[in-house]
Amino acid sequence: MRFKSQKVAWAFFATCMLLLSLQIIYGFIMGFAHAGYDNLHSVIPFNVARATHTNLLVMWLLAGFMGAAYWIIPDECDCELAWPRLAWVQLIALVVTGVTAIIGFHFNWWEGRKFLEIPRPLDFLVVIDVLLFIANIGWTIWKSPRKSTTSMVLFFGLLAAALLYLPGMIPTSNQTIDSYWRWWVVHLWVEGVWELIMGAILAYLLIKLTGVDREIIEKWLYVIVGFTFLSGILGTGHHYYYIGTPRYWLLIGGLFSALEPLAFLVMAIYAFAMAKKGGRNHPNRIALLWTVGCAFMSFVGAGFLGFAHTLPSVNMYTHGTLVTAMHGHMAFWGAYAMLIFAIISYAMPLMTGRKLYEHVSAAFAFWTANIGMVAMTLAFAVAGVAQVMLERRAGMDFLTVQKEIEVHFWGLILAACLFTVGIISFIWNFIRYGTPIALANPANNGEARAPAAEPAATVGGTE
Repeated sequence: MRFKSQKVAWAFFATCMLLLSLQIIYGFIMGFAHAGYDNLHSVIPFNVARATHTNLLVMWLLAGFMGAAYWIIPDECDCELAWPRLAWVQLIALVVTGVTAIIGFHFNWWEGRKFLEIPRPLDFLVVIDVLLFIANIGWTIWKSPRKSTTSMVLFFGLLAAALLYLPGMIPTSNQTIDSYWRWWVVHLWVEGVWELIMGAILAYLLIKLTGVDREIIEKWLYVIVGFTFLSGILGTGHHYYYIGTPRYWLLIGGLFSALEPLAFLVMAIYAFAMAKKGGRNHPNRIALLWTVGCAFMSFVGAGFLGFAHTLPSVNMYTHGTLVTAMHGHMAFWGAYAMLIFAIISYAMPLMTGRKLYEHVSAAFAFWTANIGMVAMTLAFAVAGVAQVMLERRAGMDFLTVQKEIEVHFWGLILAACLFTVGIISFIWNFIRYGTPIALANPANNGEARAPAAEPAATVGGTE
């Protein structure tokens, strides 16, 4: 760890682990409800569990992105964070706002808009909180003499994410127009500017872990940014098929949705090529595994499975079914959750001086969580296809179909148990790392030193 202010990233990562744990709990509540055991309905109705589950996902991913930025920006800019105390205030404000929103859901205090359920007063607090975050990292970059491509792409990705939250706050009484603006937030986040954030964090990790020249990796970053904007922005059209918008969105949405997998394919090729090209045998193999795995799984989940049901002729039947859940779970896991696990796996040894990436539990967490997620995706796929055939093709009643596919959710629950074991292992490793230590010795070129009994040279890499 090169700078004292980087330690604030640990608090954001710890918040991630807590919110992820809560999200998994609500996921199990929904899984058992789908399997016919909605015993908590009087206390936590399904719609409350669903809103809580999805909003916790957004919260812990945002906390992870902020933690990654607070770690990466000082390292890339070669200076301390501009206002470290503001970062702590901003984290507390984020947690308080999020907790208030989650509690509010349980008392029916929400807007009722899918994925944007947070009540309007809290929307303004979220905007203020994110603007404080943007100001902090923005001023850090501004006052630094060193401005790398990686730090600039990360900054503008985060800035665009903040600005794209605003369309969802535009008041309207028309459902079609409301859906139009809502997808500006949801789609252009997860399939637009978040991909810029993903590309920047991937670039940083590959530079650190592979030893490939920065110039080569950052040239590829430009290509990824280009593909992202080419396909992602107009790819929003696949959400406009059946909400009352003009028919030309069928063509635009279908065409550019077909191009979206290219951005993820390029990202996967980019990660594998850089990992292969790198001559450095970095000791933190788990961080590299999460990094390369992120690129591959994002292509499968966000790219391939997304393309599989966004063409108009297919989406006419799959829209609003469990096929969407199949795509969504793998996409968020591969593109963003694994990325955050990657930066945590890289940063924690440098913050704490402990080499727990060598422990068997680190590899166990990676493989168990990924196998569990693949199994969950397959369970959703089977249930989703059965739902499409029975409900959309055979014309059976929705609730009757839900009863028929209950059996598939036992497979989902078993897969989720395996996935949870992997996550518990990762969180246990995170706890065992402990809290950050004092600054590293500058003579070690900014990398954290290991405890005295272990050679410092194996505790991380430098550029």
